[in-house]
Amino acid sequence: MCGIIATVAKANVVDVLLDGLKHLEYRGYDSAGIAVISNDKLDSYRKEGKVIELVNSLDKKLSATIGIAHTRWATHGKPLKKNAHPHISGNIAIVHNGIIENYLEIQKKFLKDYILYSETDSEILAHLINFFSRHHSILDAVYLSLKEIKGSYALGILDKNNPEIIIAARKGSPMLIGLGEQANYISSDPQALIKHTNKFIYLEDGDVATVSVDMVKIYDEKKNIIHREVKKSNLSLDSNSKNNYKHYMLKEIFEQPEAIMATIQDRIINDSVPKEILGPNAEEYLSKFKIVQIIACGTSYHAALVAKHWFERLAGIPCHAEIASEFRYRRHAVQKDTLLICISQSGETADTLSALREIKKTDYYVGTIAVCNVPESSLARECGSTIFTHAGPEIGVASTKAFTTQLAALMLLVIVLGKKFEITKELEESLCMQLKSLPQKIKSTLLLNSKIADLAKVFSDKEHALFLGRGSHYPIAREGALKLKEISYIHAEAYPAGELKHGPLAIVDENMPVIVVAPNNTVLEKLKSNLEEVKARGGKLYIFADKKSGFKNDEISQVFEIDAPMNPVSPILFTIPLQLLAYHCAIIKGTNVDMPRNLAKSVTVE
Repeated sequence: MCGIIATVAKANVVDVLLDGLKHLEYRGYDSAGIAVISNDKLDSYRKEGKVIELVNSLDKKLSATIGIAHTRWATHGKPLKKNAHPHISGNIAIVHNGIIENYLEIQKKFLKDYILYSETDSEILAHLINFFSRHHSILDAVYLSLKEIKGSYALGILDKNNPEIIIAARKGSPMLIGLGEQANYISSDPQALIKHTNKFIYLEDGDVATVSVDMVKIYDEKKNIIHREVKKSNLSLDSNSKNNYKHYMLKEIFEQPEAIMATIQDRIINDSVPKEILGPNAEEYLSKFKIVQIIACGTSYHAALVAKHWFERLAGIPCHAEIASEFRYRRHAVQKDTLLICISQSGETADTLSALREIKKTDYYVGTIAVCNVPESSLARECGSTIFTHAGPEIGVASTKAFTTQLAALMLLVIVLGKKFEITKELEESLCMQLKSLPQKIKSTLLLNSKIADLAKVFSDKEHALFLGRGSHYPIAREGALKLKEISYIHAEAYPAGELKHGPLAIVDENMPVIVVAPNNTVLEKLKSNLEEVKARGGKLYIFADKKSGFKNDEISQVFEIDAPMNPVSPILFTIPLQLLAYHCAIIKGTNVDMPRNLAKSVTVE
């Protein structure tokens, strides 16, 4: 979603701000802008479109030692220059991530005399801070403003009358402070700052901070000065590089063998997964829980659906998986002694966090576990235990290695939790061996890349596609359809293959490509029967099948063989070719692979 970077330094900060915006591009955005205080003037520069257009529009001589910058993903108001951030009101400039839900009420109550120049909720907040600053200090004006608003925010604020400080605030949207040499920073994402520092302070909900060149002060909701721990990040500049790949997405697809290895490394010891991987809080719920509830959004929800199959089939643990944005807004009848698992790549997914916070107010859960890729994230901090996926930074909007490492982490979790139920020592050893075999088998599967690139040519004139799978591979079919939609803009739907006769057969003809996930498992013969129904109606089949499944090429079927033995971890392997298919279809279609239209990497607002 939207990205923030701001800095105050002893040297010119303009290039730092612009470079930071470039490193925030992967989050998804439609406009960009900066505001600086220079020569006792507060100026804002904004541009619809890409950061490079903003860069090209600026005077090369522009210089300032303090400034804020923003990439905007439209929520309130169309993606136009007038709606881009920063917003200025009098002496105040702000950049804002989040949503101000009561902005219309604030306008009526405080700002009847103000002229609005944009369609955004954020501009209202700039005016509100300016309104209170007329008779209060800037810090007090910020506090008074935040008491009035309902919603979420990460804020960077400049005041021309206080040209040596940046004010930061956070509630519901991520915000951190970077500590540098003769400079300090704020940002919504460490990626924007890793070139300058690896020392970060992560603000908590309700925190407000003042940041100057040589001092950082953090206040709680009651304006008491508080201490937040300084943490060192393991991110590197290489994490932001494409290396020799054309796109981040392709790089991240090919990083999956190493990413999976990082996920399982030191967590499998003598073909066993120790409970200590869940941290010191595990004992509190390992002996108590009776049922598992998983909440997630998007791709992470597909991981949850696979995990549901694993929990129930392998461990005998009752498990529910639900989309967080649905779960949080309905009354639910949940059994006591439920263990909650929250899955989010970024750890900042708004609906998942909000659902977690609502659930923690109840008494039916015995513990909370996060499956997450970002150690410093809100989700990791707010759950009792966390399994980090160690996927490394994922820049492409369409999730690839984050998804497969989530699945690997979830299998580790199934093993640990399942020991209390039906996972025997023999099954544990088998599952551990399967996990350890994944990196090499993924490398083997990636050898299909050139063949799949040729297959993508078939989709050059297609507008629709149907994906089929069964059991724990049906969520993989869903993930494949989602990837194709996300980056190639081909409408794609996934169905359980056994549901063909209940509707989807109506759209099958010679123009409808049907992509099939075909493991060699207990429902293989059922799947083959389902595919005969497609053949009988002239549908074109593209089958990703285990080598031992017995599928052969014919006049309307093309088979791509995968070394995916009949074992529970095979959904991870079948994910790989579907990612490659989506990627190459996007290349054929000429879309923006890493930053597809209308989408954002981290969905930090509802």
